[in-house]
Amino acid sequence: MEKFEFNVGEDSVGTRLDVFISNEFEHKSRSYIQKIIEGETAIVNGKSRKSNFKLKLEDKITLEIPDPIELNVKAEDIPLDILYEDSDVIVINKPQDMVVHPAPGNYTGTLVNALLNHCTDLSGINGVLRPGIVHRIDKDTSGALVVAKNDIAHNCLAAQLKDHSMTRSYLALVEGVIKDDKGTIDAPIGRHPKDRIKMAIVESGKRAVTHFKVIERFDSYTLVECNLETGRTHQIRVHMAKIGHPLVGDSVYGFKKQKFNLKGQVLHAKKLGFIHPTTHKYIEFISPLPEYFTQLLNKLKS
Repeated sequence: MEKFEFNVGEDSVGTRLDVFISNEFEHKSRSYIQKIIEGETAIVNGKSRKSNFKLKLEDKITLEIPDPIELNVKAEDIPLDILYEDSDVIVINKPQDMVVHPAPGNYTGTLVNALLNHCTDLSGINGVLRPGIVHRIDKDTSGALVVAKNDIAHNCLAAQLKDHSMTRSYLALVEGVIKDDKGTIDAPIGRHPKDRIKMAIVESGKRAVTHFKVIERFDSYTLVECNLETGRTHQIRVHMAKIGHPLVGDSVYGFKKQKFNLKGQVLHAKKLGFIHPTTHKYIEFISPLPEYFTQLLNKLKS
């Protein structure tokens, strides 16, 4: 365990605690720093504070960072559907039922295990469990995902995620018939106050904005395209449930009893676009619908 001490100067007054600490440790991601703070090892004037605590002049901060845990994530020969690859990035069409990166209790069969078998040059910003991983999609969500092969590419892509300039368009099948042809859902998302595994619409959450438009209507369902302005955990699932149209197959935020025999929510990351880290030109990729999604749509049409 390493211990650090800081004093807040005039140039840092009003700065969030996590931002201040992240600036002191440029080699560590902000999400990593936030997890350290959640562990109540960031003390301001003798009291543990949350990430969004605003600092005042001459505040005294003590921080304890745990020693790194040696983990060996193994490369596994798992087939990858590669949409694009060069020396900076690799764009994957992730299948449904695949976890993006290892986590406690689940260290095999993930996209990262497959990537380590395919290539060794992945960015190290997010540590040994998430090499190259810039953003995630849920286990049961399929579609396009970009991975960084070096730290420069990683920082470039992360900046585009932060300023909402990365194009991310999803196709979702939702319960019920949506009357409006298009709409915008602007509602903050945070951890559910009672069930910490779930997300929810909460006033103290982070701003979340989803734009949707109807692609096709069926007797009891609607196919919609959702474009993310922000990228919160479970954003589309929570937002569509909020307006009374949860995703088909989503037993967490939707109906407990599902009509179709599905592995999870019917959600596919169809389009992904970003500015290339080296060429600085915009590139865009379309991920084809998985077979189960196409078959379900054909069944509804017939």
